[in-house]
Order: sequence, then structure tokens, then C-alpha cells
Amino acid sequence: MTIYIILSAFLFWLIILTWSFYKLKHHYTILLSNTKNKSLDDVLDNLLKKDGELGTSLDNIKAELTKQIQQSQSHIQKIGLVRFNPFERTAGEQSFVISLLNQKDSGLVINFIYTKEGLRAYTKKVIQGKGDKYDLSEEEKLAIKESN
Repeated sequence: MTIYIILSAFLFWLIILTWSFYKLKHHYTILLSNTKNKSLDDVLDNLLKKDGELGTSLDNIKAELTKQIQQSQSHIQKIGLVRFNPFERTAGEQSFVISLLNQKDSGLVINFIYTKEGLRAYTKKVIQGKGDKYDLSEEEKLAIKESN
């Protein structure tokens, strides 16, 4: 009687192992049929190779992005516009100041003054929010403040 119990336990164990083996073999066959590789070792080797290539590519992209971010610090990123009336005898605010600044508040302000004779434009260099060689007018300071 005990021999039948042991044999039926072995038979049950054999059925479980056979089912598990065929399931694994089916999965392995599907895995290899979708690739050009002949063995699972080749599949894993190719995956490791691709992983290394992607890691190198990612490092290159990160380096390029860092470089682009550093370069963008010097590009014009802030713009301010202030309209004003420089002369009390003219009507309306036809004159204006434009500030063109980078991330570090350096760049230039362009002052456009409208008169009866025509339009005049003046520029001043700005370094870190302050005039470089010339003092800034209130309108120019306001344009810089507005650009932030």
C-alpha cells in the first residue's frame, strides 16, 4: 500500500515537472523565434551589448544637454518693454525702452525716443542689471525690472 502512495506521489511530481518543462520550452522557442539568434546565450549577449551602447549614448546626450544649458545662459531670455512720454509737450506715450537680457541680467537696453523731427534710438550695455559705462534712466531700470 505504501508503495502505491509513493509511486502516485512520484507520478504526480513527474506530471508537474513535465508540464513545467513544456511550458519553459514553449517560452524559450517563442523567445528565439522572434530573434535571429540560435541560443539564449546569444540573446543575453546581444541585450548586454545593446545596454552598453544605450548607456554610452545616454552619457553623450547628458554631456550635450549640459553644454547646451551652459550656452543658453548667455542667450537673450528676458525681454522688458516700457512705454513713456519723455516730453510734456507731446501727446501720448510714443517713446519706449526695450531691455534684452540673458539669464545673468546682462545684455542691452534700447531706448527709442520719438520727437517731432523723427525717431532716435540709443543703446546701453547692461551687466548684471546695471549700466556698464552710462547710468540708466528710470525707464530703463523699469524695463530691466519688468523683464525679470
